[in-house]
Order: sequence, then structure tokens, then C-alpha cells
Amino acid sequence: MSTLNAAITGCGVIGRTHAVALREFPEVRIVALIDAIPAAAEALADFIEQQGGGRPALYTTQAEAFAAEDIHLVALATPSGLHIQQSLEVLAAGKHVVIEKPLDVDLSRAQEIEAAAKEAAGKGIVASVISQHRFDQSSVAVSRAIADGRFGKLTSAIASVAWWRSQGYYDSGDWRGTWAMDGGGALMNQGVHTVDLLLWFMGRPVEIFAHTARLAHERIEVEDTAVATVTFENGGLAVLHATTAAYPGLTVRVQLMGSEGSAVVDNDRLQYFHSRDTGGASADMGLQGGGNQADEELAKYPEEDYKAADPTVYPAGHVRQYRDILAAIAGGKQPGVTVSDAVNALAAVRSVYVSATLGQPVLFEDVLAGKYNDLEVHTGSTAAESA
Repeated sequence: MSTLNAAITGCGVIGRTHAVALREFPEVRIVALIDAIPAAAEALADFIEQQGGGRPALYTTQAEAFAAEDIHLVALATPSGLHIQQSLEVLAAGKHVVIEKPLDVDLSRAQEIEAAAKEAAGKGIVASVISQHRFDQSSVAVSRAIADGRFGKLTSAIASVAWWRSQGYYDSGDWRGTWAMDGGGALMNQGVHTVDLLLWFMGRPVEIFAHTARLAHERIEVEDTAVATVTFENGGLAVLHATTAAYPGLTVRVQLMGSEGSAVVDNDRLQYFHSRDTGGASADMGLQGGGNQADEELAKYPEEDYKAADPTVYPAGHVRQYRDILAAIAGGKQPGVTVSDAVNALAAVRSVYVSATLGQPVLFEDVLAGKYNDLEVHTGSTAAESA
């Protein structure tokens, strides 16, 4: 097995998450840490040493690291507004790149990296964006059931992120809650994973009609609550909801309904699954009935022996996605989550903001094609509400 030399750009909390995940793979060696704040890189290097790893070399820019080290893979764990430029630098240097979500705050700039990633793929270079919940066993079980037609015609879905973030959370950084560096509020930052899952399950959106509001926070530009209705190419309908104003914080929940079956994923757990094709107990009463096949579905997958379930201690989702990314690098194939997938999720979020700003439904393809690139979005239906 050949060694894959990795670098991490951005050495804060998320950088540590990537370090923990990468160290799960014996074929990966973290050789460089890059951060404009040397103390942050020093702290992460100390952490890696304490965990039994070799101390990586420290740099303040990617250019310095690329000139000094033989690096094959770069994990970008910097603020969202820096992702595009740094990704372009990595791909131009001929290295694989893993970008922490969201891809960027600007759709047109995200499409720059999409074009670069497609060109790089032709040279065997892998580019992926973190969307780790696609690799949860619950999500995989639902996706496979859809692919096999076990839910029949997908009729509707409800995707909800009902979290709480205190005013202190937004006050903890000047960039938090800004359009320039955060790119949006509850939907962009807390809900983009769920948007990605919704699109993965339901397919390509057609039209989005949305409302946004700032209801429980101050001193932020972006929304703390967003709701939208979405129509899809398959004819299905969906409701999308994201908030950081749901004290004390509820769950992330995706309900998928079809003519032959339905599923509920709540906080990454397959709470309910029923497909008519398996027969068994009656499901006439749905969740209240006796036809929940969730345990039987999950039994099809091997048990996972992770050291801790707390994602702040052990990032199981990142480990699962890195397994897919490293297999793609080794096999010369595309990863499970491509940059184009991330661009579509970003375009769906942008569609919500455009629709809420204009107070009218918008076509997903128009947003993707750049029709509204010059529109300055705001929270609520008027600029005054956003002030």
C-alpha cells in the first residue's frame, strides 16, 4: 500500500475533525498544516502528536507548503468564503482536494471550481466536498431503496432542521451571520447537508418558492428561519425548513413518502422504513402501525465499531466519506460526492434566498444559469426587514 501525503489548510475546530478522520487510515500521513494564524497550526500539530502521530511541518500559505513538501491530498477546513481560491490553487498544483461544506458562499464562483474539478478529473485528480450524511447507513438504506424502486413513485418529502443557536454563537465571530463570509444563515450553514440529502433522494428541483426571516436574533444580516416549497422533475413535492431559532433545539428530520413505501430519518437514525415489496405486518396505520421494517433494513449492513458516537469526539461521518474518497483516488474513479453535487445544493439554497428576496417562485435552472447573479439577496421580503 503506497503512502498518501496529506495537508490540512485551516487548523481550527473543523481542521481537527479532518485530522482525526485522516488518522483512521494507515495509508495516509499528515505531512503539513497550513494556517495564516501560526498558533492555530501549532495547536493542531500538538494535538496530532498527543494522538500518537508524527508532527507535521507548519506553513502559513499553501504555496509555501506545496514548494516544500510532497503533498498528494489537501483538506480545506477554512471559512466558506476562502474555499474557491484555495481549491483552485490545490487543483492547479495537481493535488486531490477535499473541501469542507458548504462549497462556497457565491454560486458563480462555485461554478469556477466545478469547471476546474471536471478538468482535473480528466487527469485522475479527485475533488470532493464534505457531505458526510450521505454515508450514514440510514441514508444509504433509503437511497438504495429509491434506486431499486421500492418506494414506488416518490410523491413528497419533508426536510427540517430545527436547531437553536444562541446570540453568543453569532457574536463569537465578526464573520458569523454575514452574507459575505457565512453566505447565509440557518439554511446555508446548518441546513445545507439536509438540502443535499433532499436533492439526493428526490432528484433535480424545478421550482422553489420561499420565505426567510430573522426572528430570534439580532446583529446578524442573514436569516435564522427559512421555509420553502420545492417541486422536482419527478413530479414530487417537498417542504424545506431550517431554523436556528428553535429553542432548545429539536432534530434534523427527513421524511420521504412514496406510492409503495416511506421512510423517516431522524437525527441520522432510520426511525421508520416500510416498503410494500417485503410484505410482513400490516402498515395500514404507518408509523402507528406494525409495519416498521427499519431494523430489518439496517441489519443488511455490517455493524460499525466506532470508539464514540459523539461527532465532536469521533467524526464517524467524515471517516465514512474519507473511505469513499480514498477508494476513488486509489481506483481512479469519481467520489460519491462530486463538486457538481455541491454546486446543486448551493444553487438550491441560493434559489431559496432569491425567491424570498423577490417574493415569488423561481426556477432552479434560472438560478443555476446565473439569471440572478447580480441580485443582492436579503433576509425577509423587503430590504427594510433585513436591516
